[in-house]
Amino acid sequence: MMTDSPSGGFSRRRFLTSSGAIGALALAGCTEQSSDGSDGSTGNNGGSTDSSGSGQLSGEITITGSSTVFPLATAVANEFQKQHGQVNISLSSTGSGGGFSNHFCVGNAEFNNASRPISSEEKQLCADNDIEFHEIQVATDAVTVIVNTENDWVDCVTPEQLRQMWRADGASTWADVNSDWPDEPINRFGAADTSGTFDYFNEAILGEEADHTSNYEATEQDNLILQGVQQDQYAIGYFGFAYYQSNTDAVTALSIDNGDGCVEPSLETAKAGDYQPLSRPLFTYPQKGALAEEHVAEFARYFIEQSANTELVAEDIGYVPRTEEAMQAELDALNEVIDEVQ
Repeated sequence: MMTDSPSGGFSRRRFLTSSGAIGALALAGCTEQSSDGSDGSTGNNGGSTDSSGSGQLSGEITITGSSTVFPLATAVANEFQKQHGQVNISLSSTGSGGGFSNHFCVGNAEFNNASRPISSEEKQLCADNDIEFHEIQVATDAVTVIVNTENDWVDCVTPEQLRQMWRADGASTWADVNSDWPDEPINRFGAADTSGTFDYFNEAILGEEADHTSNYEATEQDNLILQGVQQDQYAIGYFGFAYYQSNTDAVTALSIDNGDGCVEPSLETAKAGDYQPLSRPLFTYPQKGALAEEHVAEFARYFIEQSANTELVAEDIGYVPRTEEAMQAELDALNEVIDEVQ
């Protein structure tokens, strides 16, 4: 199980630094004792029980998908297991598309996290394998474009300039984008094409008329993007805001001018809708059939409830939490699905 910070909270900086390199976690259940000696479990609705018949939730949950949602899902799972120590949760950072195609839509995971909505092709794959799903929005992110701290020629870019840098037939040097910038190659580090971050960046910046360049270092691991940019004065990269927020001294984040002036990536600008076009919703998708198991249903409920937890989502991880109203609407919709399958 993940280790808490000394204050009892979840340490985003320590977790994000380590999880970027790990990419997968198995959170074995551990039970937290309450003052009356009980295990603190809150399982209800006649949930899955352990072999002792104590009424405690138990079972296995496999979660795959987005590297962007990975730290949030891990934090939620960590807190859930403090209450439900007999539930074992395995999380893998496979990328949104990799999770849908290789795990979730072929029946090998109960949840798939995604940093963009499920695609029509993925919906068809799920249907071909009789996998029904339910979409849950869990937070809002700001895709963050980063450069080396020694880059002293740019602190704000337009979407069109990013398009020139990242399209297949685009700029080769910084000077190709702006003649005042160095005549040095643009060295790119970004998400692999199995990543929802790749898909979202592609849609938001390149659109349908341009392809993402293949001339870049592609990876599912945010720490490798960070290291690449950190070590190269002429590098540029992009990843989710939470990883940047934990490494603000290592790289520089560029502001985006979408026509109304330069706007820096932050929780405030993403929440206000000012950071465009790179703010985006984050999702988790449970299998409807798996929600018939009470430990899976209870975890899905808990994930939704925690999506409005400002301390966990915003302060500990670095995303924009849901409002109480949006959270309750998600919970009501989930409970309708659970009632159908149980």
